[in-house]
Amino acid sequence: MAPLIVLVCVTALARLLGLVVQPLNDWPVATAIGLAAMFVMTSITHFVQPRRRGLIAIVPPVFARPDILVSITGALEFFGAVGLFVPVTRAAAAVCLGLLLLVLFPANVYAAGAQRHPDSPHTPLVARTLYQLVFLAACIVVVVGV
Repeated sequence: MAPLIVLVCVTALARLLGLVVQPLNDWPVATAIGLAAMFVMTSITHFVQPRRRGLIAIVPPVFARPDILVSITGALEFFGAVGLFVPVTRAAAAVCLGLLLLVLFPANVYAAGAQRHPDSPHTPLVARTLYQLVFLAACIVVVVGV
């Protein structure tokens, strides 16, 4: 739920600032800033305990070295967020982050199946799927609007 709140609140704040700051006077740009804030926040959780242990626990067991996968996805989220701030790379970053959301969805399904670890996310699958759709829609807004 926290990523959704960050996305919505930062996007709304950026759009509101757009009334004064001309470059922000655009929904795709404001959405890119909201997504960037959300992905910076989520990327940090890949490296900070206790959430890191929880994220490692939700990597499906068919994947070797879940610790490395969590680090890689955290780095990808961070660099994607940085890319959202740069107008030249904004659309490509949004596409890549959208693809990352799709690739990571099996971990979300696995996480929704049971409480894997006390520090792991355990949002029910329907809610988790709806959140993912909102995040994907935000990526599409950024790509189409650029």
